[in-house]
Amino acid sequence: MYKLENEKQIEIADFYLPFGGKLKEENRWVIMSKKVPWKDIEKDYAKFFSDSQLGAPAKSVRIALGALIIKERLQISDREVVEQIKESPYLQFFIGFEGFQDEIPFDSSMMVHFRKRFSYNAIGKVNELLIRIHREEEQKKKQTAQNRLKRQRRKTRGN
Repeated sequence: MYKLENEKQIEIADFYLPFGGKLKEENRWVIMSKKVPWKDIEKDYAKFFSDSQLGAPAKSVRIALGALIIKERLQISDREVVEQIKESPYLQFFIGFEGFQDEIPFDSSMMVHFRKRFSYNAIGKVNELLIRIHREEEQKKKQTAQNRLKRQRRKTRGN
């Protein structure tokens, strides 16, 4: 059984943090959460489930795909993915939670099922996205380094 997710991404300002404060818009996971085509991928993902009302509902596409993206980006084990999500409000926001929860979101054995549920087409879209994001991050780092070097040269000339 699968239930389609709410159409709207929770706003970062609405993400509940029990210890106060707010998430930062410029965090890489917040930025990436806006770039992943969750709705497009959810259509393929939902096809894996029957219309039966029996059993527990499947984890959302945000949780399943989000966990796989986290694993790939951080190059960590399935168990570590679950622990990282448990500890990070940014990762919890990324996978679609409405607020911080200090508990494991799912058993690490679910990662095997998550991997099985995505078509090559969906994985291809995500891989292209991750490559594009990586290139953008690298370009930004390069630009920042070049700007820093220019400032240092101007300072040196000024002395």
